[in-house]
Amino acid sequence: MSNRPTGRSTGRPGPGRARLALALAALLGGGVLTALPAQAAPAAADGLSVQYRTSAGGATADQTEPWLKVRNTGSSPVQLSQVKVRYYFKADSPSDTYRFACSWAVRGCSVVTGTFGTLGNPTATADRYLEIGFTQAAGTLAPGADTGDLQLRFHRANWQTLRQSDDYSFDGAQTSYANWDKVTAQLAGATVWGAAPEGNDPTDPTDPTDPTDPTDPPGGGQSLFDDFDYSSHTDPAISAHGWNVRANSGGPGVPGATWDPSKVTFVSAGGNSVMNLETSTAGTGASTTHTEVLTRATKFRNGTYAARVKFSDAPKSGPDGDHLVQTFFTINDLKAPMADDYAEYDFEYLPNGGWGEPANILYTTSWETYNPEPWQAVNQHSEQRRSYAGWHDLVVTIDDSAITYYVDGQHFGTHDAQYLPERPMSINFNQWLIDLNGQTSTAPRAYDQQVDYVLHVKDQVLTPAQVAAKVAGYRNAGTGFVDEVPAT
Repeated sequence: MSNRPTGRSTGRPGPGRARLALALAALLGGGVLTALPAQAAPAAADGLSVQYRTSAGGATADQTEPWLKVRNTGSSPVQLSQVKVRYYFKADSPSDTYRFACSWAVRGCSVVTGTFGTLGNPTATADRYLEIGFTQAAGTLAPGADTGDLQLRFHRANWQTLRQSDDYSFDGAQTSYANWDKVTAQLAGATVWGAAPEGNDPTDPTDPTDPTDPTDPPGGGQSLFDDFDYSSHTDPAISAHGWNVRANSGGPGVPGATWDPSKVTFVSAGGNSVMNLETSTAGTGASTTHTEVLTRATKFRNGTYAARVKFSDAPKSGPDGDHLVQTFFTINDLKAPMADDYAEYDFEYLPNGGWGEPANILYTTSWETYNPEPWQAVNQHSEQRRSYAGWHDLVVTIDDSAITYYVDGQHFGTHDAQYLPERPMSINFNQWLIDLNGQTSTAPRAYDQQVDYVLHVKDQVLTPAQVAAKVAGYRNAGTGFVDEVPAT
């Protein structure tokens, strides 16, 4: 779990069981209506065409998946940041909100934006639109070139089934790319491709110029992704990417232990660079070293958090049995005992037990608050008593109603709305010893925890399969790091 204040005791995460949270010092270190025949604009000095296909062709689906390619049909280069493409659809109910995601893009999902708008003149097949744009980092599109795949998707915020067969821009039979004039493209504010639903020309002065669904969280969908491809703990890119390799003293864990940045290394595993956190001891506080890597920024709140983590049941050297904790968690600081704006969400694996547990156990815990002395905890946890040695995909989602944990694509636990965060948090990994009671030998021993990647998507709830697709998209595009999440 967390870093706890210096000199404090620790305990298991269940309600009323002694266990402390992260000290502030450690934090510093999401019937078809027929339209008039569409006439695409002819190629000109500035012109675009849009190709479309769908990878979810059913009349209903969990999400709509419009895949697009934008082609420059003109004779001069086009700045993609001046391009807007609209996909038109019919909301499943007037009160519905929707969430956008990019699964993969040739130019990288980090340069693709998606916002929702409401049409001024609703029709039988459209009252909303998804507008796709590009950041400045997307660069230019040469004459005759296209963007390559934009594998996009959107879904109802509550993840209920949506009907797409009555959507203006949808065609379930279109499973390979072809020109599609039921989406529109604008270049520098002028419509140069396609036809909108009748009465909804994007260039009409009455049309909203800043598409946004007012019930959608502003700024949702920005991502943090890190593949942990660094040379060492002193690599300048680690700090440049917003990480702190902890060196300051304090809890949690064995009194007198140190947090050793040099024990955070980067190695190759399965073709990927992974981060390795080593914890070691020779049976005394002075010989014990812990490891932790955390974001310097506390800017993460609702959305999806994911990491691929390798837990270890046995030491890589020396005798086994220590009360070890291997973690992935988010947290903010406790400003006062029982402060109600504290938040923490943990994956904690204890390979040799601890906190009164005799053997291996995996906890997920959602914290509302606590009082260090006398100990009082307000939290909710789920647990599984078995070995979790090896690689595991860990996902936790936070929306306005619940906190939901997944391990290897399987639901692990859902925690109640009273534990939702009131303030942003940091993202953390650490490995540490609860005490020295599990193994009393003075023989040196060392344990490893490894991390393949970390992902956060702001204000969007992704399924584990969608997390996997997003990570694969980054890797296929050669993107090792991106941080679009705005500072709070």
